[in-house]
Amino acid sequence: MESIPYEHGLILASILFSLGLIGVLTRRNIVFVLMSLEIMLNASGLAFIVAAARWGHAEGQIMFLMILTLAAAEVAVGLGLIIQMYRRFQTVDINVLSEMKG
Repeated sequence: MESIPYEHGLILASILFSLGLIGVLTRRNIVFVLMSLEIMLNASGLAFIVAAARWGHAEGQIMFLMILTLAAAEVAVGLGLIIQMYRRFQTVDINVLSEMKG
């Protein structure tokens, strides 16, 4: 069985990270921003997996598990903030956040 070249894995990770970064910088809907952050986290996890496979170590898989844990916590906190923002302003537009005071 042939394996995928390491360069292809890293190129895919960089493309996914770039797409996530573009989504974070251009979107105004906070749900799409959170989805773009998830794409960026998964891209960094893919890069860790590819690098660990290249050198034959298990640390990349351990880092990926930590990234998944961080992503789960980010989703939980982010969705809680989105619900509170929607209850207060009846929108999920990021530009409304500038009105949040105290």
